[in-house]
Amino acid sequence: MPGFHIEHFGCRAARADGEAVGSHLRAAGLSELQPSVADVVVVNTCSVTAEADRAARAFIRRAHRLNPQARIVVAGCYAQRAPGELAALPGVAAVVGNSHKALAPEIALRLAQSPVNSSPVSDPALVSVQSLLAASIRPAVAPIWADDRFAHSFLEETQLVPAAQTRPNLKIQEGCGNRCTFCVIPQTRGSSRSLSGATVLRQVEGFVAAGGKELVLSGINLGRWGRDFPRSEANSGDLSSPRTLAGLVRAIFRRTTLDRLRLSSIEPMDWDAELISLMAEFGGTRLAHHVHLPLQSGSDGVLRRMHRRYRPWHYVEKVEALRRAAGPDLTLGADLMVGFPGETDAEFDQTVALIRALPFGYLHLFPFSPRPGTPAWALHAEQPVPAPVVEERMASLRALATDKSKTHRRGFVERELEVLTLHTPPALESQGRTAALSENFLPVELDARLPANQLVRARVTGLSAEGALHATVQAVAGEF
Repeated sequence: MPGFHIEHFGCRAARADGEAVGSHLRAAGLSELQPSVADVVVVNTCSVTAEADRAARAFIRRAHRLNPQARIVVAGCYAQRAPGELAALPGVAAVVGNSHKALAPEIALRLAQSPVNSSPVSDPALVSVQSLLAASIRPAVAPIWADDRFAHSFLEETQLVPAAQTRPNLKIQEGCGNRCTFCVIPQTRGSSRSLSGATVLRQVEGFVAAGGKELVLSGINLGRWGRDFPRSEANSGDLSSPRTLAGLVRAIFRRTTLDRLRLSSIEPMDWDAELISLMAEFGGTRLAHHVHLPLQSGSDGVLRRMHRRYRPWHYVEKVEALRRAAGPDLTLGADLMVGFPGETDAEFDQTVALIRALPFGYLHLFPFSPRPGTPAWALHAEQPVPAPVVEERMASLRALATDKSKTHRRGFVERELEVLTLHTPPALESQGRTAALSENFLPVELDARLPANQLVRARVTGLSAEGALHATVQAVAGEF
């Protein structure tokens, strides 16, 4: 049988897309191989920054150089934003934008099973769309599936099971309509669309039946789940067909025996009273004590230029409400952008002051990257922040983030935590230790060898040089 390889770039939701493609290909009988020997290589791209674009192109060139016979299928956000650029690269056999990603498994399968240099198109149902090719780009040598309708944008996923990913992502929402000035997601993924509640519940039930312990609900704008449903279809109090994220979480807890549910990134304005109350009711038991709350900037002026839908004081109010609901065990994380056009020293200092004041457990830091077609592209042309200034600010925030993380983690030394064992890297396994993740999203190294996907009660004894918690096993909840 032919083999495939999938290379993932980008966010948790993008990873879920790639995992769904892989599930389809494995179900069709293909084996998963290294790119150097695979018949088809699927490159699941990101386009949130220029660096993400560059990394995807570099991988495509490297894969073609190592394996000239491989058919390369490029999918994801870069494939949606600039399909012609990718279709013209040597080795690329097909480009599948997010608008058509439901077709990606079939396209990849046909390429894997067909002779080299043949087209994946063998029936009228798979006709490529060339309408997005820019006139400045030379004609594509590979067919393109991409348009602005997003009619084939949801992958009908095979059942999630705890396999290569002990705690897989179930993507339940796609697209975003917030229109932040720096963001290309409305272009690359379209408006907000939700997976049906019935489909989500079936997935969770199947995951539990397969022995799964922790599932991560993810989405491009997760907090908007259900808001696109017609009001005539359901109401939030009907557990058989919930229409809000809080209603869906409650339905999962009532309808399934899932041990632990983790919520991925949710915008500050979408943490409403109903959702926060679930953290008070289930936090630390079935709902992970973990909140990723995107910030981007602590300056009111910068947030306004970004067109973010909250102000710094709104953000502080949400953090305080979540801390009251979840308690001090909550691990709070955030995304933070540095060097947005026009960001002054005073505005950056406001961000630093806000970070110092809040109990962050970790920060994801990004330098601003101008994206073609966004309002911030023009802002950057008018008021760019010099690269040396951006790097100096990044270094300052990295140091602050490291201090915040260590302070948070030290608070759990001599404490007991519930952790889930992961697939342990060989280097750590050779030391007789096991990688794990606490329910409040802290990396843990256990002093015993255990298989993946076990819930364990562990006592924290200290921190490693890299910041992981060292812990001793107190009890094992069950076998996988």
